[in-house]
Amino acid sequence: MRLHASIGYNILRGSSSPILEEAAVIAHTHHEKFDGSGYPNGLAGEAIPLHGRIVAVADVFDALTSERPYKKAWEIDKARAFLHEQSGHHFDPACITALDQVWEKVEMIREEYRDEDQQCD
Repeated sequence: MRLHASIGYNILRGSSSPILEEAAVIAHTHHEKFDGSGYPNGLAGEAIPLHGRIVAVADVFDALTSERPYKKAWEIDKARAFLHEQSGHHFDPACITALDQVWEKVEMIREEYRDEDQQCD
């Protein structure tokens, strides 16, 4: 499981496309944690590229609020509370603040792209 960040990076890096180069950075850094306890390199704070810090929030939010074969989807408010609890530890506090500033838009997008079989909160 922990290898997927490095594997994704190795697949995407070295492209002549600036977008794919950013995707490589995101793949490599989206499991780093703001407090330095993440992987693959144990980066902390602003040493984690901004794109990776942003995607870390989005990735966890999506994982929590999506049903998986091994778990039910969390209610959106519970997931948001978890993100706040982890601000400064797992997540960059500035990214959590930015998420709060666009929360209504997040809810609209989530509803628009909700899986057909997923229940509304």
